[in-house]
Amino acid sequence: MSASPPRPYSISARGPLRGIVRVPGDKSISHRALMFSALAVGESRIEGLLEGEDVLATAAAMRAMGATVERDADGTWRVHGVGVGGLLQPAQALEMGNSGTSTRLLMGLVASHGITATFTGDASLSSRPMGRVIEPLSQMGADITASPGGRLPLMVRGMNPAVPIAYTLPVASAQVKSAVLLAGLNTPGITRVIEPVPTRDHSERMLRGFGAELTVEDSPEGKVISITGEAELQPQHIVVPGDPSSAGFWMVAASIVPGSEVTIENVCMNPTRTGLVTALRMMGADIAQLNPREVGGEPVADLRVRHAPLRAIEVPPDLAPSMIDEYPILFVAAALAEGRTVARGAHELRVKESDRIATMKAALEAAGVALEEFEDGLAITGSAGRPLAGNAQVASKLDHRIAMSMVVAGLASAAAISIDDVAPVSTSYPDFFQTLDALAE
Repeated sequence: MSASPPRPYSISARGPLRGIVRVPGDKSISHRALMFSALAVGESRIEGLLEGEDVLATAAAMRAMGATVERDADGTWRVHGVGVGGLLQPAQALEMGNSGTSTRLLMGLVASHGITATFTGDASLSSRPMGRVIEPLSQMGADITASPGGRLPLMVRGMNPAVPIAYTLPVASAQVKSAVLLAGLNTPGITRVIEPVPTRDHSERMLRGFGAELTVEDSPEGKVISITGEAELQPQHIVVPGDPSSAGFWMVAASIVPGSEVTIENVCMNPTRTGLVTALRMMGADIAQLNPREVGGEPVADLRVRHAPLRAIEVPPDLAPSMIDEYPILFVAAALAEGRTVARGAHELRVKESDRIATMKAALEAAGVALEEFEDGLAITGSAGRPLAGNAQVASKLDHRIAMSMVVAGLASAAAISIDDVAPVSTSYPDFFQTLDALAE
């Protein structure tokens, strides 16, 4: 996957946002739909798949390991799986682009198969540590050789049969949890993950849907997720709901731009993903949940968001796991709120596509916002609804969420915010700028 050429972009206030949008399919669910379909015996169909670069990297990797993955003209994807234990040796390195989710989950899959896979990625992904996944997979018997600092490129030599383990997550990470569960799929016996702090549970929901024997129990140490290995997964018809992380940009944009009213259709409302909605409502945002329903085992609703004055809050740290990807756009909401918002408990932001705490601090400071940085978050003194000064040069650090967050900040800026590169937006939201233009007409 070749790197896209830099795409600079400048934006300033352009009036109310109005209309109805449908955000791309949820990225977390899209990755898992492809992987689990590739491990089922028979053909699965997937509707609403996010067709961003990250998910396409997962599709390419599953093809490289033997699955048939095809897109029909109507946008439906068909995956003919090889069965658990049936992954083939890839002929060349698996190029992950910028996708940490693909890398960590696929490391788990390879770890319990008798194959060897080399993982490579772009400059951003290659700077991100993989040690938190290497540790439990090594305990299961995989032989993993990484670049210095536990980084890509790295090679995973799977162990078959692997060794079932009981692993307590040292940090709240759905990716680490999922990597261990996926390794456990092809491991004799029962593999357990103990989760002291709940994280998104898409893997558990979908694995059950595919027929895996998986249980979740409460214990004094936290949730205990147990999966019985040597599973036989059954093909499924999956409808992917809209990505709440992508919806977050329009939630905040409509909240901070006077006169705005935006309805976001088909948003995944899984309780492990709705932290941003909770935080914004605490700040006074006008977010109505319409037409609640269930799609593919996931709760879904339409969200109607109207402009409302926001006030500062102390963000409850226990919300962090359910909104970790939404912190950058929450920081933008805080920059327009009245008072000093404190958002902490987000250590994980330091090891995302960029150091999202430091990168957002620099970006918002350039736009005239007063901030204080902590190891695990930021304190932001808001403008009480007045436009930001703008006139800022912002470095996105190859991070799609930084780029989109600062575009939204530009919608509430008196002078332009200029972002050095918005090309990474295509990794998760290919139609972001077309949607913005349609809402701002």
